[in-house]
Amino acid sequence: MPDTGKNIHVHVFVSGIVQGVYFRAHARDKALSLGLNGWVKNTDDGRVEIEAEGPRDKINDFILWCHKGPSGARVAGVDVTEGTPSGSFSGFRIIY
Repeated sequence: MPDTGKNIHVHVFVSGIVQGVYFRAHARDKALSLGLNGWVKNTDDGRVEIEAEGPRDKINDFILWCHKGPSGARVAGVDVTEGTPSGSFSGFRIIY
């Protein structure tokens, strides 16, 4: 059985119609509800960039949420790169 409690660190890009539907705020709220650490911001090319860290099962739940997104979002793709936990995050913040 995999260790679902081990912290992992992911870098996520969400593309599609995700601007103007408060995707960043919803993503932050979802991450906080799952107990994740990290940040979320809009990119210049219209995507949403997210760094998140937490237990693997909670990260997986968050990535599944990103595929669906909040009402009004039309998510085209979610690209995820897993890295090593940095341990430098505290809470979950929106970067403007």
